[in-house]
Amino acid sequence: MDPVTNPYMPGAGRKPSALVGRDSAIHAWDVALRRAERGITDQPMVLYGLRGVGKTVLLTQLRHNAEARKWITVQIEAGSNRSLREMLGEGLYAPLSDLNRPNPGARFLKALKTALSFKASYDITGTWNFGVDLSSVPGGGADSGILDTDLKKIIRDVAQAAEDDGVGLAILIDEAQDLHENELTTLAVVAQAAAQDNWPVLFAAAGLPSLPQTFAEAKSYTERFQFTHVERLDQVSAEEALRLPAQAEQVSWDDDALAHVVEASGRYPYFIQQFGQASWNEASGTVIHLTDARTGVARASISSMSASSRPDGTGPPLRNAATCARCAQRATRGSDQAWWPRGSARR
Repeated sequence: MDPVTNPYMPGAGRKPSALVGRDSAIHAWDVALRRAERGITDQPMVLYGLRGVGKTVLLTQLRHNAEARKWITVQIEAGSNRSLREMLGEGLYAPLSDLNRPNPGARFLKALKTALSFKASYDITGTWNFGVDLSSVPGGGADSGILDTDLKKIIRDVAQAAEDDGVGLAILIDEAQDLHENELTTLAVVAQAAAQDNWPVLFAAAGLPSLPQTFAEAKSYTERFQFTHVERLDQVSAEEALRLPAQAEQVSWDDDALAHVVEASGRYPYFIQQFGQASWNEASGTVIHLTDARTGVARASISSMSASSRPDGTGPPLRNAATCARCAQRATRGSDQAWWPRGSARR
């Protein structure tokens, strides 16, 4: 089939055409947004699980939902050479610049001045220009050099400025297990302060299965955070992740082809997209058949093995993909028997 209309989108952090099986987490976040707008701040949401299960996609969807409600949002990824202070500061600049208006209120001007001081706390040579005179505006003070003091100041002032518009501030952190210990501790302290005083700010973090324990070691009260274990899709959701995007293009899967890709993927969203894309490219007409799925899975498995296998054990199991990869070298021989390793069930 035409690869231009292929609806499957493999790749780390890329939102699939059909985001399925994550309704409970999305609903919980949407409830937290609405509660914060009413002056009740919920505990942070923590998404944890193996690589390949769709944590980044889900985290990004949470950001999109906050943006749809006109919230100020900052999404960052830990693990770079930049500190949490710098990542949050630079992440705030664009939304604050976009929110500048002809007749800004007092709390918005205060937030801008606090942002300038926060910028100076990690970059004394850098300058921001919001296009407004802040010389007589009270504020600042986010440059003490003490991380929790400065983060509390900038987050509170920006959140309260957002509150004037009936919204709030959402801070989302991917790969949170890579934050330094003092940064995790500071996040926990700031989140606790926000919940106690009902600042209109929500936190969401995503990371590996070790993340809950990492938070617990930082501060014991993080056990009250909202932890969501992001796992493989269930059988129905895995089938929908393949079927729904095809239906939108007037294409269908036959039952055997669908079952083959679901089984080969292990119901990991990463592999569902990878194998779905490859199966589509093998097919002709408007139906994806079992032979298309077999060939597509086999060809895609070689690249999946190299791209997704991780020696630290944090990636999805590649048992099925490994089997298919061994078959891939026989993909063009034309023998039906070549597709099935010894001991495998035939479909």
